[in-house]
Amino acid sequence: MNNNYSLRSMIKRYTSSSAILILFTILAIVCANTALKEHYFALWENPISVSIGEFNLFSHDGHEMSLIAVINDFLMAIFFLSVGLEIKREILVGELSSLQKALLPIIGAFGGMLIPILFFWILCPNNPQMLRGAAIPMATDIAFSLGVLSIFNKRVPLGLKVFLAALAVADDLGGILVIALFYSSDIDTTYIALSIACIVLLAFGNIRRVRAKSFYLIVGLVLWYTMLNSGIHATIAGVIVAFFVPASLRKASVYYIERIRNNINSLPSHDINGKHHTVILSNNEIHKLKSIESAADKLISPLQALEDDLHTLIGYVIIPLFAFANVGIDLSTMSLDTIIGGVGLPVMISLAVGKFTGVLGFSWVAIKCNIVQLPKGCNWNSFIAVCMLCGIGLTVSIFIADLSYAPLGADGAAMLSQAKLGILCGSMLAAIAGCILLNRYLPKETVCED
Repeated sequence: MNNNYSLRSMIKRYTSSSAILILFTILAIVCANTALKEHYFALWENPISVSIGEFNLFSHDGHEMSLIAVINDFLMAIFFLSVGLEIKREILVGELSSLQKALLPIIGAFGGMLIPILFFWILCPNNPQMLRGAAIPMATDIAFSLGVLSIFNKRVPLGLKVFLAALAVADDLGGILVIALFYSSDIDTTYIALSIACIVLLAFGNIRRVRAKSFYLIVGLVLWYTMLNSGIHATIAGVIVAFFVPASLRKASVYYIERIRNNINSLPSHDINGKHHTVILSNNEIHKLKSIESAADKLISPLQALEDDLHTLIGYVIIPLFAFANVGIDLSTMSLDTIIGGVGLPVMISLAVGKFTGVLGFSWVAIKCNIVQLPKGCNWNSFIAVCMLCGIGLTVSIFIADLSYAPLGADGAAMLSQAKLGILCGSMLAAIAGCILLNRYLPKETVCED
């Protein structure tokens, strides 16, 4: 596998969907502050049901889930499945596959998670309920940050793109661990036992070299339901499923390549019988073409095939829909006092300043101690500019904000709105400052990416 090609493909995928994410973010704010306000907020409270008899897949503790709950708990589980597949691939063969490759992004990500939490803890009023959101500013939005970086296109050295993408992936892993450890509720032992049974079945399928993606998705759906009702946050089911999706082939790749080559060579090199482009194939020719198609499919591991299958759904449906449902803030309920005295300002500063400080500070120490080196092709000025982009947090930050404050009722709703505003303002500040620095310090001409 070509690691650089894989990374470039990931960067291109995220940057192409970032514009849609921004569009739906703006649309949500407009809907929440115009005549559409009542319809916008009422829409997400509609109950959703997928039932067979008395069984409803979208039910929690015997109650129907609302549309917003389905988006945040079910669709985001699919998002975390995609994230888990991405993390697994990067650990196996990508930029996190060796200590030498992974060390700088991991060190930067660790600083970028720890220092923003410290900033939030220092800046936040001494209120236990508000402090529930300390993990909000620890996330970097990979789509948004790579989208901003793509503005400068080929002026950006590949080493900087690799660093930002790998750091965001490591950030996602940290966010997943935080969600699993700190955002669980009362544990139901029956559903925990059923969840463990599903995990054992997934492990058995992996060990027995089951390659059917449908097996992992069906068992994963059952796992999602059992975890939803167990007290452990249901989105973690997506990451667990990703861990067991095979990344290997049933046979060596050369076997399938030879099969494809032999079948192609056996096909006629002249025009096949037909008139006016109406081609009539013999049964033998049809068999050979189907054999080529089958071998080509088997050359792609289930992990990469599933990751590729999901990227359009994630980038163009799930994440924009999540943003549209969750970013809408009724600004008429805000005042300067509530923003300054609430969680909005701490979140904003922790993202725009704390994240930058943590990523750059920890990376600088590691580089000065000769533990790691600056990314290839960049200098300190351009590296500092990219560190600023790490303060762009949106999807996972809003997701953690919802987990932190939504369960608190009316008080939590006010804090959630403040946190969302802080996330948007902090991300905007980080994006603007990052763009200014990148424009100033990146090479003025195209750089070679070979």
